[in-house]
Amino acid sequence: MSNSSSPTQFLLLAFADRRELQLLHFWLFLAISLAALLANGLILSAVACDHHLHTPMGFFLLNLSLTDLGCICTTVPKAMHNSLWDTTTISYHGCAAQLFLLVFFLRAEFSLLTIMCYDRYVAICKPLHYGTLLGSRACAHMAAAAWAAGFLSALLHTANTFSLPLCQGNALGQFFCEIPHILKLSCSHSGYLREIGLLWFTISLAFGCFVFIVFSYVQIFRAVLRIPSQQGRHKAFSTCLPHLAVLSLFASTAIIAYLKPPSISSPSLDLVVAVLYVVVPPSLNPLIYSLRNQELKDAVGKMMTTCFLRSNKLHLFFCRTLIV
Repeated sequence: MSNSSSPTQFLLLAFADRRELQLLHFWLFLAISLAALLANGLILSAVACDHHLHTPMGFFLLNLSLTDLGCICTTVPKAMHNSLWDTTTISYHGCAAQLFLLVFFLRAEFSLLTIMCYDRYVAICKPLHYGTLLGSRACAHMAAAAWAAGFLSALLHTANTFSLPLCQGNALGQFFCEIPHILKLSCSHSGYLREIGLLWFTISLAFGCFVFIVFSYVQIFRAVLRIPSQQGRHKAFSTCLPHLAVLSLFASTAIIAYLKPPSISSPSLDLVVAVLYVVVPPSLNPLIYSLRNQELKDAVGKMMTTCFLRSNKLHLFFCRTLIV
């Protein structure tokens, strides 16, 4: 392959060589993706249909569920297809689309988690100004900014990464298209440095959001500890725990994936870590939020009960029609 050319397709990392293990991975990913789709779909439906959840946190939770669905649908279907049909290929344009969508949803999710931290800060530290600072217009603007940040980041990274000439083969050491593994195939030193600089700029912005989150929670904990009653402190802490759990899961898996020492890196470890930060958080986030949110649990339970009763009525109607 010449230095000026780029591959027409890439080879993704296979989960296993044995056919039995490939099928096992297919069924495992199918179960995880269906569970994630069902859980996030229930949250979307509950927030949209129940007026008790038409709050700023409910609105941001709806957007978070959309990013979780996007992350699952971007990486898992292709991995399932490759495991089922015993192949490892992805087209050049398919790889570019997958990279764009993954960066878009991950960046938007981290922005939304930062905004949700601000929501908790205002609710606990400035409750009298909550309606003013987090009105419907302000919430819409912040959510739009999160999606716009994801789109801009995805556009810059994808355009820069796929403008590089790739001459080091076409084998990616990951089961989906990821910037570091594509950069390893580049033969343009200046383009490589440009993308590294862009990555460090993105990391700097993410670190700024992280500092804001830490500062906000320090203020939140100080405010909560000043609440005189134990019941009030417990209630205030319980509203923050789901966000803290989701944020910790998202941040810890991403840090392990990108900041682990190269000396301990291996294909099998990279696969496990990648699954941890791309597949596991979108699947667990709905469970984490629903466990600590009584209004959300009530809304989901009410919606499922209504659907069950309607299906029973429809079944009885068809049975009576057949009897007649």
